[in-house]
Amino acid sequence: MHDLRFRWIASGAVMLAAQVATADDWPQFRGPNRDAISQETGLLRQWPEAGPKVLWSVEVCEGYAAPVVHTGRVYFNDYDRKSRTWFVRCAALEDGKALWRFSDKKRIRANHGITRTVPAVDGKYVFSLDPKCVFHCLDAATGEELWRKSLVKEYGSTIPAWYAGQCPLVEPDRVVIATGGRAVLVALDKATGSEIWKTPNPDKLAMSHVSVMPAVIGGVKQYLYNTLKGPLGVAADDGRVLWHFPWKFNVAVPVSPVVIGDDRVFLTSCYEADTVMIRVRREGDTFSAEKVFSLSPSDWNSETHTPVVYKDHMFGVGKKRRGLFTCLDFDGKQVWTSKGKASFGLGSYLLADGMFYVLEGATGMLRLLEANTSEYKELASAQLLDGHDVWAPLALSDGKLLIRDMTKLVCVEVGQGK
Repeated sequence: MHDLRFRWIASGAVMLAAQVATADDWPQFRGPNRDAISQETGLLRQWPEAGPKVLWSVEVCEGYAAPVVHTGRVYFNDYDRKSRTWFVRCAALEDGKALWRFSDKKRIRANHGITRTVPAVDGKYVFSLDPKCVFHCLDAATGEELWRKSLVKEYGSTIPAWYAGQCPLVEPDRVVIATGGRAVLVALDKATGSEIWKTPNPDKLAMSHVSVMPAVIGGVKQYLYNTLKGPLGVAADDGRVLWHFPWKFNVAVPVSPVVIGDDRVFLTSCYEADTVMIRVRREGDTFSAEKVFSLSPSDWNSETHTPVVYKDHMFGVGKKRRGLFTCLDFDGKQVWTSKGKASFGLGSYLLADGMFYVLEGATGMLRLLEANTSEYKELASAQLLDGHDVWAPLALSDGKLLIRDMTKLVCVEVGQGK
C-alpha cells in the first residue's frame, strides 16, 4: 500500500482530494483525482496484431455505467430488466469472479440505456446513485447497505431526463452530491449519511447530469458544478455559493467543469451550446467570474465527456464533424484533430503513461495514441468491443483497462502482466 499522496495540477495551486488508496486504484469517476489521468507507468506502447489480451468479460445491462477499482476489486452498477432489479456488483479485478451483489427492486424503463452513473469507493464504503436518484452507501467488503437517501423525497430533487447521470465525489471526510430541489449540493458524513452542510437553492436550480469537481481557486477549496443556467463554485467548508457565472446550456449538460491553472474554468456541453472559458477572481472574501473567450459549436464542443488537461493543452472528442479527437491550447485554438485518421463519435478516453486510450463510440475500436501536443500519432488499435453506443468512461488499474459497451464489461491487459 502506497502512502497517502496529494497530486498538484498545472501550476501546483489546485490540490484535488486525495484518496486513501494504492497508486493503482481507480476509485471514482475519472480516477483518483477526477482528471481522467492515471499515474501508472510501464504500460505497453504496442499491442499484438490481435490486440491486448482479454482477461475476462461479464454481461451487463444496456447503459454507460463504468466501473471503479479499489485494492483489486471492481465495483459497478447494473440492472436486470426481467426481474426489475437494480444492482451494485463487486468482482475480482484479476479474473472477474463475482464477490457480492447488492440488489434493490426498482422498475426502470430503458431510455437510451438504463445505467449511467459511476460509483465511488474509498475501501470501506461504496457510494452509488441509482437511476431514480436514490443514493446508497454500502459496505465495500460485503455489499451490505448501511444507509440510503431518496433525493426525491428528502430534497425534492427532480430525476433528470434519461435518469441520473452524475457520479458521487468521495473525499477523506465526506461524500458530496448535487441534489437540486431544496439544495444545490449536499455534503454527507460517509458513515451515517448525516448532513455536514447543504447549499441553499433560491433559484431552484435542477439537478443536471454533471458530476461535482473539487478545486482550489483563490486559495479557497471549493466544489464546481454545472447547471443548465451556468456553473457555480461552492465553498467546501460550509456549502455557501462563492460565485455563479450565468451561461445557457440547452436541454442537458453532462460535461463537468475543467479547472485550468488556479483561476480559469473551461465549460463545454452538447445540444449546440457555446463553449466558454471563464476566469474566477477573488478580492478579499468576494469572488467574481468573467468570460475570457467563447467558442460556437461550429468551432468546437464536447457532447459527453470532460476534456483532459495535459502539458498546457486540453484533449477531447469534439462534436464538429462528429467525433474528432482534438488537441486545444488554452486559448481555445485547435492544434490538431484526428481528421482523416479516425472518428470517435461519443467515445471516452483516459491518459496514462504519456498515452491516450480512446474508444470509438460507434464501433468499439480501442485506439492507443501518443499524448502529443504537436500532432495526432497513433501507436496501436484493436477491435475489442462490437456493440453500439460505446460511451461509458474507462477505468485503469494495475495495468488492466476496463471498457464496456451495451452488453458486456471487458477487462484487458495493457500492462506488462505477470
